[in-house]
Amino acid sequence: MNGIKAYIFIFLSAFFLTGDAFSKSSYFDEGKALFKEKKFSKSKFKFEKDIVFNPKSELSYLYLAKIFNEEKKYDLEEQNLNTVILLNPGNEEAIFLLALLNIRQSDYSKSEKLINNFKKICKNLCEKEKELNSKLKNLQTK
Repeated sequence: MNGIKAYIFIFLSAFFLTGDAFSKSSYFDEGKALFKEKKFSKSKFKFEKDIVFNPKSELSYLYLAKIFNEEKKYDLEEQNLNTVILLNPGNEEAIFLLALLNIRQSDYSKSEKLINNFKKICKNLCEKEKELNSKLKNLQTK
């Protein structure tokens, strides 16, 4: 009889732990779906919840940065983009968005460094380099 109790205990433990892990991982997916629906306040909450359970969730920080951009909270956007780059220095989307932010803030030297870094690591967004160079050139002529 003790063997059966042990199996039941193991089964129930695995069942509840798996369910808890699944609910934690779904916060990001829920946040992404809400973001696509432009429900930024609700999606922000889901991404923040995902970060509580997974502090190294670079994609949650990236989406938070996008939300803060929409809300025109550029300091918070920059903080989250820097966190993404800290977690993954090769995240080309974060580098691209941070370069755009620095161009918008008229910070030529930071923008130039970020664009050079972007050139070195780009794999999927390489066509965006022209956009960055064009905006940087416009910044020079102002």
